[in-house]
Amino acid sequence: MDTQLKKGLLETCVLAVLKKGDSYGYQIIRDISTCIAITESTLYPILKRLEGAACLTTYAVEHNGRLRKYYRITDAGRRRIRDFVEDWNSVMQVYKFIEEADQYE
Repeated sequence: MDTQLKKGLLETCVLAVLKKGDSYGYQIIRDISTCIAITESTLYPILKRLEGAACLTTYAVEHNGRLRKYYRITDAGRRRIRDFVEDWNSVMQVYKFIEEADQYE
């Protein structure tokens, strides 16, 4: 899969997980891994970018004597998901066009 496409998909998947409810890194990886592979070294830069873009906020909760960082989607993050879905519909139109042309071989 193209690197830039995968990056966009992963960012949107992270936001989709958070749309279901606040979560922390390890759980986000588990949730996303049901549809696409992701590692910690990939996830945390994505979370940092999304936080910088105001698509999510963070807060800490004590868990077993340690602070666990939780992530929460913002309205900007929800808009980003909607924009992705709208863009994806356009991509699917192009895909169908290419697929139809491929049938002539």
